[in-house]
Amino acid sequence: MPPTSWLSTPPLAWRKSIRCVAFDMSATYRAAIRTGLPGAVSVVDHFHVVQRANKVLSTVRRRTTAGVRGRRGRATDPEWTARRRLLRNRENLTDEQFAKMWNPLLNEGPIGQRLLTVWIARESLRTLLALARTGADREQAGHARWKFLTWCADSGIPALAITVDRWWPEIAAFIDNRTRAKSEGINRVIKLVARNALRLSQRRQSTPTHTRCVTTRRARGHLRTA
Repeated sequence: MPPTSWLSTPPLAWRKSIRCVAFDMSATYRAAIRTGLPGAVSVVDHFHVVQRANKVLSTVRRRTTAGVRGRRGRATDPEWTARRRLLRNRENLTDEQFAKMWNPLLNEGPIGQRLLTVWIARESLRTLLALARTGADREQAGHARWKFLTWCADSGIPALAITVDRWWPEIAAFIDNRTRAKSEGINRVIKLVARNALRLSQRRQSTPTHTRCVTTRRARGHLRTA
């Protein structure tokens, strides 16, 4: 059932009582909310914005490798080795882990420098979103947004800048009305645990190495929810 049809079913009084709607970055849902809940504030939370930025980073990595090397990434490529660290937040990387990611990419030339530029843009975007936890006003948010867009423009990263600019009203609403980002993170952990449990149950003889890897991921910082 289309979202618009579902929103037209509940009584008008119930729909008017809804003041805020949090959803992922779907243009279909945004159009449905504007039509069916015109009085509600649309909010795109921290989790989905960073998720979109990570997708852009992974896409740039694959396309840059294909364009420069003329093939897909291999285990011997620095950008392939650093692919997981590139998706982690700076505060979740130790100095040693950060150096192992940063230095080889910096020395790699155009490929590494391109990826580090996008990674810096992603961290700048996270700085902008973090204003929701500090009670920042619109002037501070506007300045952080300007710094992010300027970096993207100077570095030639249009995709991420266009996405943020297109969804800025909903992102700004998140900064004003912090929503369910932490619950989204917890939901991700639940899904990950369920997948790992299913994978282990389907194996007749799970290797000790795989079991140890699954059960110690939280200690290694991969399951942070906030």
